[in-house]
Amino acid sequence: MNPVITVIKKKLSSQFIRNVGWLSISEIIYRVLRLGLVVIIARFLSSYDYGLGAIVMTVREFSITFADIGIGAKIIQADEEELEELCHSAYWLNWVVFFSLFVIQSIAAFPIAWFYKSPSVILPIIVSGIAYLIWPISIIQKTLIQRENRLKVIAITESIQNIIGSILTAIFAVLGMGVWSFVLPAVLTSPTETLVYYKAHSWRLNTGFTTKNWSSILNFGKNILGVSLLRTLRNNLDYLLVGRFVGIEQLGIYFFGFNAGLGISLSLINSINSAILPHLCAVRSQWSEFKRCYLSSLKTITITIVPFVLLQATLAPFYVPIVFGQKWISAIPIVVLICLSAIPRPFADAASQLLVAVGKPHLDLRWNIIFTTLFTIAILIGVNLQAIGLDTSVLKAHLGDHWEIIGVATSVLLVHLIFLPLFTLWATRHVFPKIQKT
Repeated sequence: MNPVITVIKKKLSSQFIRNVGWLSISEIIYRVLRLGLVVIIARFLSSYDYGLGAIVMTVREFSITFADIGIGAKIIQADEEELEELCHSAYWLNWVVFFSLFVIQSIAAFPIAWFYKSPSVILPIIVSGIAYLIWPISIIQKTLIQRENRLKVIAITESIQNIIGSILTAIFAVLGMGVWSFVLPAVLTSPTETLVYYKAHSWRLNTGFTTKNWSSILNFGKNILGVSLLRTLRNNLDYLLVGRFVGIEQLGIYFFGFNAGLGISLSLINSINSAILPHLCAVRSQWSEFKRCYLSSLKTITITIVPFVLLQATLAPFYVPIVFGQKWISAIPIVVLICLSAIPRPFADAASQLLVAVGKPHLDLRWNIIFTTLFTIAILIGVNLQAIGLDTSVLKAHLGDHWEIIGVATSVLLVHLIFLPLFTLWATRHVFPKIQKT
């Protein structure tokens, strides 16, 4: 191989490893802070406040997902000669998108409140969208920082923002501000994030309003938006249905169980999986090494994630009342079930990245559509056990007043345990047809 090419590949590899390292540290900091927050707000917030917070956070996550229309990806992959013009077009498109999202979210707050029979959620939903009117100021600078591979800047900024936001959330919870503990920190910290990115890159707007390149950006981003929406829907569908069919207070208990059960596990899963795709792509041209790296990643997941999750699930009856307080004892079955559902997730994530590494992301998109459909059916069954003919009086006698959300958590566990391993096996054999014989 040409020595120049070898040197370039080594530099790119080391740069990527440093980027992954910074982002992994940021992710771990976020998860640790989040776990600490769960401990604090679990002691100062009621399950009803938790439920309202879950609704607000779900609405906000959907709105942010709709903002992911491929603008950033288009800028990152653009040729140098078209970059400046594209950035100016994207700047104005970002303002249109985020302003529209703020208006739509504000209007949607009223039917959402009607859907959940909770008028008190209207104002928090509207206020949570104020950050959308701040982000466009520096979103182009942030994207250009990503393009230039200066992910250290983003990692440090996100860590600082998470620290400040976590401190504010804890203070608001202790002060008894209820659902506002979820709403205000993100709004109050958004100017800090915006200022850092604005100062960290020299790009500035120097043209007037333009719609040029909007069509190419939107056409480029439609598939990205589709995958993001499916993922967001799947991540929040149980919250939506539990809040509607079971009630806000039960949603609060379920939301607590989900955060307490997956908080630390997700940090480990994300840290490992963040390195799998570049690890595979680096050796893609060497098929035997490519296969070895993939199998090695599965082994790493097995010896790190699985024992940790099993230990966490086993100890849940002991640490939940001690760490979070006696009032959350009823959420222990939820914590255990949701925690166990984490076991097959990293294997399926690795399989998805395997498909991307071999240039077949369309298969991953099809799988996401199939799994989201199966997940939806499972959750609907979980919240409507009586409608499918089960004797709910027996369930209530054995599981108590929270039998409905335990049913939902059971559905989440089963759909993950059954279908994610099947997908992992299929994807592995699709890429390596004779893997079972090696």
